[in-house]
Amino acid sequence: MNILITGATGFLGRALCTQLHAQNHILWVYTRNTAKARQLLGEKAKHFVSRFDEIPDDASIDAIVNLAGEPILFKRWTKKRKQQLENSRIGVTDQLLALIRRLDKKPELLISGSAVGYYGNRGDRKLTEASHGEEDFGHRLCAAWESRAIMARAYGVRVCIVRTGVVLDKDGGMLQGLLPPFKLGLGGRIGNGRQWMSWIHLEDWIGIVMMLIARRDLDGIFNATAPLPVTNAYFTAMLAKLLHRPAFFHIPAPVLRLLLGENAEVLLGGQRVFPKAISDAGYEFRFGDLRGALGAAISSCNSASE
Repeated sequence: MNILITGATGFLGRALCTQLHAQNHILWVYTRNTAKARQLLGEKAKHFVSRFDEIPDDASIDAIVNLAGEPILFKRWTKKRKQQLENSRIGVTDQLLALIRRLDKKPELLISGSAVGYYGNRGDRKLTEASHGEEDFGHRLCAAWESRAIMARAYGVRVCIVRTGVVLDKDGGMLQGLLPPFKLGLGGRIGNGRQWMSWIHLEDWIGIVMMLIARRDLDGIFNATAPLPVTNAYFTAMLAKLLHRPAFFHIPAPVLRLLLGENAEVLLGGQRVFPKAISDAGYEFRFGDLRGALGAAISSCNSASE
């Protein structure tokens, strides 16, 4: 297939490009920095564009995977920052809709990213794709992003929205940042640690996306999370245990709010999310429990450093 990817130089995008290339798909990459993208992806992609108007009307694009978006964590949500987050998600999706509109042959599929932040801070409630979102900036951002992507259905495009949780792998995401302090015995919970973390191993995230590409009967919202969410306290205790380190330290909620303002609630709140739609479709998780997922990531990290 000819597949257009946005966000291809990010953590998830790079891993997905590797898998798609291995299966002989032809990749188009939209990037703001083509030189950087060529350096990171090399021969994995055939076409690199920095503007969608570089793609001709008669281009044959079978599927689009939209992963573009500025990182949402660890920076204060100033008015300017919120605008950047919106532009990098909603703005790019609007440009994709314009591209789809003018293409002579419409893509068969649009997979568009989202996040479990759609649900907001819902406490201990069990959440599936049918659950509503709690009103906050994270929910509004994801909801607007998703609603734009769904507009592609007007052009006969199958649309799959992927609400991703915390993705675990040694090469990126949250775990890459956590490993150094935890290996020094400086790790611990965030706030009271009772907030839920909905996580997924990178291999399962890729597996879900590949299933959505292959299965033409699948359409709609899909939670990309493992079937067993855990609390932040459980997560940090398990990570410390696997690293044979203590986990005495923690970040008090007032300190985090002082440092990050409104954005702190992303870390202090949580979502107890279950992947009902993809499980009902028959997806079988390779890493269904946290111990196995963290163990695999840590083991591969240790192997890479030897």
